[in-house]
Amino acid sequence: MSDPTGIWAYLPAAPLPGTPGGPLSGLKFSVKDLFGVEGWPLHASTRALLPHVDPSPLVTRLLELGATCVGKTHLHEIALGITGMNAFGGTPNPLDSTRVTGGSSSGAAASVASGQADFALGTDTGGSIRVPAAWCGVVGYKPTKDNALWPTEGVLPLSPTCDHAGPLARDLSTILRVQEALSGKAVQPQSWAGLRVGVWQPTAWLDVQANEALSAFAAQVKSQGGALMPAELPDMLDAYSDIVQSEAAHVHRAALALPEPGFTSGTLALLRRGAGLSAEAVAAARERREVYRRLLDDLMDGLDVLLAPAVPCAAPLTGQDEVTLIGGTVPLRVAVLRLTVPFSLLGLPTLVLPLPTSDGLSVGVQVVAKRGADERLLELGQGLLEQSLNVGSGHGFPST
Repeated sequence: MSDPTGIWAYLPAAPLPGTPGGPLSGLKFSVKDLFGVEGWPLHASTRALLPHVDPSPLVTRLLELGATCVGKTHLHEIALGITGMNAFGGTPNPLDSTRVTGGSSSGAAASVASGQADFALGTDTGGSIRVPAAWCGVVGYKPTKDNALWPTEGVLPLSPTCDHAGPLARDLSTILRVQEALSGKAVQPQSWAGLRVGVWQPTAWLDVQANEALSAFAAQVKSQGGALMPAELPDMLDAYSDIVQSEAAHVHRAALALPEPGFTSGTLALLRRGAGLSAEAVAAARERREVYRRLLDDLMDGLDVLLAPAVPCAAPLTGQDEVTLIGGTVPLRVAVLRLTVPFSLLGLPTLVLPLPTSDGLSVGVQVVAKRGADERLLELGQGLLEQSLNVGSGHGFPST
């Protein structure tokens, strides 16, 4: 059955039980409705025709490890957006129901923030795990692109170039527990003392709350011995938008060929734009991506880890399409994605830790490691927990 709260796309009569006695026994997880689950429908929060999706090996593996799957969560329609709106309405933010959760993994974030699941499977193409994690006050993890522990097989694609699968949870400890079960290796705490910590803080792209929260987090890292140094990155939305929208149009070409494709107007406009891009335009976008790859790799070569804002401000009101930042008023999509796109466009592993605001809402920090350094990234996250810093612990939310 469906759920009127906007979180659940599908709630079965009974959950799928995990294998008794497994390392994840006792944990409940939700699945974003892009993942194929045997015997369960897949609608991707749209009324449009969708391609066939096989069962997800990641879901199967988590069940084998003992976790229980409780249902499938809503998302921004076909994952092509950052607010969480879809053909069925949208998912209210558990911190303030007048605000968006962020997308596209909107129901995933809300399911864990509200205590209905211990962890959630989401996907991230341009920020789709990281944005809702920050806005809902939970933790998100986007692995390195094509990390074998977090496969995207059995997931309805949006952009094969940029798609990632990963978890969200109310606290970092739960994500580390899931990672340990999947890898069979303990995550050992890593000290931040002596690390070269880049801080990408594009102040004009943030509001005062987000800017101050990032500064405070960086100060905590410095107090643990991290050596802070400024870092800069360009706006990479030009390459990202053309690549993702052209690939999404190809994925959904069968629906687009119908007289009435079935998508909402905003989604359809983006897909039509993608379908209309020339091969030359897409090739040029891929060339720009390679330029950005070299730039980011050069930056990361001089760092152990990079800190960056996860969102430009706290969650906006439902229906709000612009945000006012220190540098001026900006369209919401641009304001959000220019902060998150570099790390999914180029596939770097990223943790998002929630940072509470004084008015009971949430922003967040991205902690980014070198491509392939997922284990090191999680060890650094564990190191923050060992130091009892006020991060990654589901700020302001009651225990389940």
